[in-house]
Amino acid sequence: MTDLPAAADRTNDIPNRISRLHQKRGIVALTGGTGFLGRHIVDALSAAGWRVRALVRRPAAAPDGVEIVPGTLEDEAALERLLDGAVVLVHAAGVIKAAKQTDFMRVNRDGGKRLAARAARQTVPPRIVLVSSLAAREPSLSAYARSKRAEEDAFTAAGMSALAILRPAAIYGPGDRETAVFFKAANGPLLPIPDVPKAHVGLIHVADVAAAVTAFCAEGTPNGSFELTDARQQGYTWDELAQEIRAAVGGRARIVKFPFALFAAVGAVNALLAAIGGHPFTLTPGKARELFHPDWSSAPERQPPANVWQARMPLREGMMQTAHWFVSRRRTDKREYRYAV
Repeated sequence: MTDLPAAADRTNDIPNRISRLHQKRGIVALTGGTGFLGRHIVDALSAAGWRVRALVRRPAAAPDGVEIVPGTLEDEAALERLLDGAVVLVHAAGVIKAAKQTDFMRVNRDGGKRLAARAARQTVPPRIVLVSSLAAREPSLSAYARSKRAEEDAFTAAGMSALAILRPAAIYGPGDRETAVFFKAANGPLLPIPDVPKAHVGLIHVADVAAAVTAFCAEGTPNGSFELTDARQQGYTWDELAQEIRAAVGGRARIVKFPFALFAAVGAVNALLAAIGGHPFTLTPGKARELFHPDWSSAPERQPPANVWQARMPLREGMMQTAHWFVSRRRTDKREYRYAV
């Protein structure tokens, strides 16, 4: 019985210990905080006790609970305000689709280069967590992939020692409008997939990516380049993914395999329309090459150490979450975003 008061004291001290934890954490400067992934990063950083300062183009779109710095990656004064006193810089902003291929380099490479240079000039340079893409592993496939590799090179060339580059596989989860097309098709008569019989498609839930970003913000975590996938690092076939999506939405769509020529032709038409009208499309010739690339798998030696981060979300549970979001939002929210900033 003599131990009970001590145990009660420890329990009652939890709020104080949480408060002290928050006080120990510093400022994380974040780009891309209004995007699909960025909002999950904000939640994960805040839950871990970090104070989040976000660079945003549209202050009204900023998540709650963050310090807002209005501006863009082209605004040197805004970048200076963003980095002032920051312990960590998380760069998650970027173009994922664009009307012109040059926009990928302008935003992803040049914006990253400008941000890296500004961070390097800080009196005490912050630790940097760069959210890249597994596509950067294959820069010859698309303008997007080339721009992400160039972005990585820009941060590496800045010469800062505390740099972690994260290369997530295809990210999915609630709020992702880019993969919603597959969930929509699964509710219809046909669910088209690339005809790549031996494909290894890496996948990762957005919450797991946000957890990885947060983990690498901590002092003492390793530097270098790391790939992020779910627990099935070898990836999935397109058939497996289509069946999971169809089951998640309760659809009866017939899964149909289409050849590269068809995807590329649609992508070429989209590229032409984008050039004429200025509206970007997800499926382009470059995106078709990414979809038909046979190996988006990973391996344990290319992943973060297990004591730093491990993927938690099973594919089926993640698909069910995403399908629930898709069904609940498809009639009320039809907005699309070009940028993650």
